[in-house]
Amino acid sequence: MTDPGKRIDVHRYVRPKDIDQRATLSQRALWRLEAFGWDWAYWKIMKAMSVEKASAFGASLLRRLGPLANGPHRTMIRNLRMAFPDWSEAEIDKTARGAWETLGHIAGEMPHLADMHPYDSGRIEVVGAEKLDAVKASGKPVVFFGGHMANWEYLAPTITLRPLDCLITYRAANNPHIDKCISDARFASGVEALAPKGIGTRELMRSLDNGVSVALMNDQKFNQGIAVPFFGYDAMTAPGPTRLAMRFGVPLMPMSILRMGPARYRATVYDPFMPDDDPDEATAVYNTVLKINRFMEDRIREAPDQWFWMHNRWPKDAWVKAGVM
Repeated sequence: MTDPGKRIDVHRYVRPKDIDQRATLSQRALWRLEAFGWDWAYWKIMKAMSVEKASAFGASLLRRLGPLANGPHRTMIRNLRMAFPDWSEAEIDKTARGAWETLGHIAGEMPHLADMHPYDSGRIEVVGAEKLDAVKASGKPVVFFGGHMANWEYLAPTITLRPLDCLITYRAANNPHIDKCISDARFASGVEALAPKGIGTRELMRSLDNGVSVALMNDQKFNQGIAVPFFGYDAMTAPGPTRLAMRFGVPLMPMSILRMGPARYRATVYDPFMPDDDPDEATAVYNTVLKINRFMEDRIREAPDQWFWMHNRWPKDAWVKAGVM
């Protein structure tokens, strides 16, 4: 058990080495060019605006341009038709454009992460913060999980700025210069400990073993996962959060976030729950992951236009089965 008042070691920038080791000289040169464009055509422009204006500008831009990205937009339309078979085409189109708008809000707000303090900025309402206090007071860790709703970037500082020690997982960008820029913004927002996916599993286990909580997203496709129903169709889902909770005998604690207005959000911390206790481990894992998927379904139904529909959450045979492909 860890001392509730003790802070974990600060993990500055850590990057999976395999990405860079595979890069050719031409790839490295392209990364430099991409980073230049990222910095001058995006980051500095958004940073010069207020967070409200940057958020609105990004949303307006992607609402218009997003549907022109044929592949991601087609994926989104198919996913929406499958998840909401009773919807009209007008409802599907409105939600799809709203999802692009949500992604634009995130893009506009990313350079302003440090300005969106969940407890001091007045821009983020936190519901259930006392549950974070209870975790800290207990001196025992939990496994936080959430999904890609609204601007999910604000979930991590909601935990760490309570303050509560927590190791946060993230997906490293291929471009190391852009990856460093995003990581620096997260550090500036109060997220001190980051574990990139691919090298983070041992860090997560070490943290839990030392009594430090961990946080993971659990709503995207994971090819090495298990097939569990999501909106009625099997989707490969990561069992990692569930297995971590089972291995260390700690609860899972759900979190979610909704956009309530221009650069205004409501983050909610839900009651923790223990993994399923079926004596058969595979059954216990399946039942727990199913509960997580149902939690995510409920959050998505609350605000369908605020979820990340652009990714291939389901296999193509699910699209075929649903008659949307």
